[in-house]
Amino acid sequence: MGPRAAPLLPLLLALLGRPDPGRAEGCDLQPVTAEPPITLSYATSTVPRGCISSSSLGTGHEVHVLSVEWSKVSAVPLKVSLTPRTGGCTRSVVLVLLCGRCSATVTSSCPDLLIRTDAHLIPGTTAALDPEPPAATKEQLLAWAQGTYGGITSYSELRDPRWVQLRLGEDTVSPPDCIPQERFNAALHLETEVFFHGVKGCSRGDTQGTRAAHIIRLQPEPSSPITEVNLSLSCPERPVSNQILILQSRANLTWSLSVNNCHIQFLVSGNYKITPISSLLLPGELLPDTEWGLVAKAFEKNYSVIASYSAIPASTRVSLEIQEHEAVRRVPATPTPPLPTTKSLPHALLFTLEPWKCTDETMEIVIARSYLELIKDVVNITLRDINCQAEKNATHFMLKTPLSHCGTLLEGRGRATNELILNLAKGAAFRSVRVAFQCEIPRELFLRLFPTAAFEAPQTELEVNKEAFVQASMQWEDHPADLQLKECWLAAPGREPVLLVQGGEARGAGVAVLEGPPSSHGRKVWRFRFTYTVPEGRRVPFSATLKCKAGLQNNTIFEKVLEVTVKDSWQLPNNRGLGLAAVLGITFGAFLIGALLTAGLWYIYSHTRPISKLQPVSSTAPASESSSTNHSIGSTQSTPCSTSSMA
Repeated sequence: MGPRAAPLLPLLLALLGRPDPGRAEGCDLQPVTAEPPITLSYATSTVPRGCISSSSLGTGHEVHVLSVEWSKVSAVPLKVSLTPRTGGCTRSVVLVLLCGRCSATVTSSCPDLLIRTDAHLIPGTTAALDPEPPAATKEQLLAWAQGTYGGITSYSELRDPRWVQLRLGEDTVSPPDCIPQERFNAALHLETEVFFHGVKGCSRGDTQGTRAAHIIRLQPEPSSPITEVNLSLSCPERPVSNQILILQSRANLTWSLSVNNCHIQFLVSGNYKITPISSLLLPGELLPDTEWGLVAKAFEKNYSVIASYSAIPASTRVSLEIQEHEAVRRVPATPTPPLPTTKSLPHALLFTLEPWKCTDETMEIVIARSYLELIKDVVNITLRDINCQAEKNATHFMLKTPLSHCGTLLEGRGRATNELILNLAKGAAFRSVRVAFQCEIPRELFLRLFPTAAFEAPQTELEVNKEAFVQASMQWEDHPADLQLKECWLAAPGREPVLLVQGGEARGAGVAVLEGPPSSHGRKVWRFRFTYTVPEGRRVPFSATLKCKAGLQNNTIFEKVLEVTVKDSWQLPNNRGLGLAAVLGITFGAFLIGALLTAGLWYIYSHTRPISKLQPVSSTAPASESSSTNHSIGSTQSTPCSTSSMA
């Protein structure tokens, strides 16, 4: 890629939904040459080289030739089993096994089996033995078998097999001659599980941690019919809780995970289920499909050691055994988790899901209700402080709180601890399940924009010609005093980037560095304010990018980008204007207010106008003792009340 294309790389990666390769800097994956941290094997029917033929049909037996090569001496005996297809055992069988004097066990459900091999057969193998085949090249071996037995049913070259299953029987439609082909599909007669020895690993140069990631990537095969992968996972006697297993594949693939003695976090593309905890299908997430993208994803999750990276062909069965290795031996041992019971199921499920997430300021917990179907009658969920209760809707329990609230305790090495309390109701009885957990505070730069100097309620809208306040913060346990805010820029399309802060000092007009809160628990905070102006005639709103870098004196750099929207202060939020519904609502409201006001005025007018306008008044009145007085009153105050009083 030329120098002119380099600036376009981040944009192209963003459009493709892939992380910036810069996020994986400092970790160059290299083959693991020492004792591998894992033992990985997978089932396949594709052999490096092989063939089948019908040339043995005219002979008295079928002949299968296996030529095995080893990348390293295997401590596990090779297992070879022979089983007949439908129809049972009809002819005698010859197995020619050349494996470099390996240890092997051969079993067959057919009694008439002749073995010619250079392997050290484990006692208990029931078969007739002939002298071992002559030492020869692969081509000479094939020619020798053809000449000795008059025909060959199958020929397969294998590399690092764990076990081999041969299905006996011959096919009349097979080619007349066995001519080996590269990457031969032997699915009709053979399946094998092979060891994977191409494990890679690395760790960031600045890391002192022991959080380790294991990554398995299934190489894409568009024509593969595989829809489900069964992965068997086992861990050492001292299981650790600071490891993650990342499984990347096609998004429409389902992973069935059989977990034995493991306390580990999962990140899976496609759906997955975990046995024996539950058969509930859990949704995965879209993962990068490149090597550096998966490494960057592990770093994003705060796992700074890539203990193993393995890219294997698509397979229906995968076996992974995690060993203790240097990166994780220093982690204190945790008790072996027992198989889930009714009482322990909440603990097992929550530690598998790990629904808690921390930033440098907050703790957030999100649990889908569907995950809790196995835990019956969950009424509510709180933290250690029972006043901190999760909000709930039809699909989720959700809780977000500052790290200084709800009984959260901050510990060394960037950890926050608390308890999830599940309150269960069964009939009239109530029961609480307490699950203690720890939440890792990511070692990354956080960037927030605030409208006021109170530094509350962060936002992503920047008003022109008005002060804005920026806070950059980061968790750094080792030597927080050495951490520096190196520079901050504000960049907008079509305009030169504006340098705001450099070397911890303000740059440019309207920028001032503010005093941040004191460092606590390894958290470093920087604050500054600035006023952003735009050229006259520049239309708003438009998008801009606030970018800051922090680092150590040894040039270890951490970068954060915050996308903001630049707008005028008088504009309505998001500059969306009034929709049709709002206009109709305002119009109807104005009409209704006008109608009510008109009715009120008419009511007041109709009850206060003169009586003479309502009915005629008689000019004479009957004589009485007080006629003069009454006449005087009636002549001066002609009202319905006065008239009735004179009657």
